[in-house]
Amino acid sequence: MKNIVLIGMPGSGKSTIGVLLAKTLGRKFIDTDLLIQETAGRLLQDIIDTDGTDTFQQLEEQAILGLHRHRAVIATGGSVVYSRRAMEHLKNHGVVVYLSIPFEVMEKRLKNIRTRGIVLHKGLTLHDMYNERVPLYHQYADITIACSDDHFEDVVSHIARQLKQYHT
Repeated sequence: MKNIVLIGMPGSGKSTIGVLLAKTLGRKFIDTDLLIQETAGRLLQDIIDTDGTDTFQQLEEQAILGLHRHRAVIATGGSVVYSRRAMEHLKNHGVVVYLSIPFEVMEKRLKNIRTRGIVLHKGLTLHDMYNERVPLYHQYADITIACSDDHFEDVVSHIARQLKQYHT
């Protein structure tokens, strides 16, 4: 039985949809951002502000490489796609679902960008980050779900229908 791995931009609904999907499918739910915070004993933004994005991404990769659960729904941080090793590990143990949203929707949903723990590399704007990540999400996705207009329950139904072909 494979994991179901949710990837996508900050604000795409990975954590919220992940909880609902886990309940719907009777699976455990894992949020890698919370796992990193638990392990580090600090908030994501504190790690980024104090230690930098490179250190944060190393912690993110370590957390993901340590995941071997089966039959879990895993909500990842938006920056996970920067680590080839982490994404290969997730793909080897699961079906990767990209929750796709347009830039304008992401920008509208991100009310707390300075405190949320978003990996924004030095010199990049939010729009630059979006453009940099979208091709990576497509590269790793087994399933892509557009989820800007639908209610979360509808998105969960779409994902559940798509997953049937993967025998998860």
